[in-house]
Amino acid sequence: MQNDNLKSYLHLHLIVFIWGFTAILGRLITLDALPLVWFRMLFAVFFIYWYIKYKKIPTKIPRVIIFKFLVAGLIIALHWFTFFRAIKVSNVSITLACLSTGAFFASLIEPIFFGKKIVWYEIFFGLIVVFGLTIIFNVETNYIEGIILALISAFLSASFAVINSKFVKEYDPTVISYYELTGGVLFFSFFLLFSNSFDAAFFQLSVSDFVYLMILSSICTAYAFIASTAVMKYLSPYTVMLTINLEPIYGIILAYFIFEDKEQMSSMFYIGAIIILATVIANGIVKSLKKK
Repeated sequence: MQNDNLKSYLHLHLIVFIWGFTAILGRLITLDALPLVWFRMLFAVFFIYWYIKYKKIPTKIPRVIIFKFLVAGLIIALHWFTFFRAIKVSNVSITLACLSTGAFFASLIEPIFFGKKIVWYEIFFGLIVVFGLTIIFNVETNYIEGIILALISAFLSASFAVINSKFVKEYDPTVISYYELTGGVLFFSFFLLFSNSFDAAFFQLSVSDFVYLMILSSICTAYAFIASTAVMKYLSPYTVMLTINLEPIYGIILAYFIFEDKEQMSSMFYIGAIIILATVIANGIVKSLKKK
């Protein structure tokens, strides 16, 4: 079990690095946030469907459970929408930095959802993350809309992680991912249909957007989504969310080299990022000591 926990933790870091690259793709894709997320989920469902067929994974589960998966899919779809919208109205660095509040949200949501007692050090580490985030915000005051959208995205991400941690104890991660992403596609499809957004222009993708969407939907969504759901069998929602705080670090570094001047960061920004990283490490140490 201890080896499984270590493997899952290392695997989670790889997934988080991939998610950091997701923000880069969101910046490169010229589509607005809503069609971007819709195409992402649609292509991802296609990839997961054929993976299920190839592996011959049974997908028959109770209808009540399928409905719960579909609703969870709406939550993750809204998370991605607010995430990419935040990138469009601000930049990669601001959006990713805001996602670090997800650990704090998870520390509050998990005890309510599971009826557990609030763990003091989880709240403490969550507050430190908020402190690091506050430092970043003090030097980046021109992106209020992006900050609000990214904070909403972080809350939705934490809620989704807590909900999924319960699902994975009983059902296959691939099946969960398939139904959840299908749910996201269905809900957004209804919205786009009733808002008369499905026109010829909607489906006209440039070559670069199509290539980026394929990468986004296959590696950054289908693979990462299934893998992240699987590791929740061995890691708590709070640990998952706190580790995801490394996503800003990975993404900001990538953005710095790819976009250069568009992602300029002050020294105080780096200080805030270091505080977040140190908190992730401290959480791992405390959890290890408590197990011993």
